[in-house]
Amino acid sequence: MFVTSAWAAGPPAGGGGSMITSFIPLILIFVIFYFLLIRPQQKKAKEHRLMLDAIKKGDKVVTSGGIYGVVEQVEQNTILVKIAENVKVKVRKDYIATVRTEKEPE
Repeated sequence: MFVTSAWAAGPPAGGGGSMITSFIPLILIFVIFYFLLIRPQQKKAKEHRLMLDAIKKGDKVVTSGGIYGVVEQVEQNTILVKIAENVKVKVRKDYIATVRTEKEPE
């Protein structure tokens, strides 16, 4: 008596465009990550690599372990750093954190 028929809904119209619009937020997130995280990190790594290539004898350096010293000898991958009278330490170039200038306080 009071029973009515229920009809299923058909497929949405224009289904091809929805796939492209669903990827737009993912693409925007990747672009934001690139400009906020990846690009600055690559720039900093490039500056550090250029700093390491420019190290020469007599430069004052600080290692990543916090040791202050003066460069005595530069080799391919290592640097001989004088940290006190008659005390020299051989350090990999990668572990040099900064090259100090005369203007910086100790």
